[in-house]
Amino acid sequence: MEEREMHRKVTRIGNNLGVSMTEALKSIGANAGDHLIVKVINNEIRIQKKKQMDVPDGIDSEFFEILQEGMEEYHNTLKGLRNR
Repeated sequence: MEEREMHRKVTRIGNNLGVSMTEALKSIGANAGDHLIVKVINNEIRIQKKKQMDVPDGIDSEFFEILQEGMEEYHNTLKGLRNR
């Protein structure tokens, strides 16, 4: 795992706080419009690009996003059912 340290200043964007992370996002292959997974673990923020699934013709991609979120949320339950 490659580790890179970058120093950034938190800025106000309207009523929100933000940080410019163009270099870091490019390093994980993120582009405008991509979905990211952001986790806060012991005062560390981890960001990863969400994998996009190929959507069959005629099926709404939002359906697959909801399905994937449910599968991630109930991963351990589904794993337990598989092992029965």
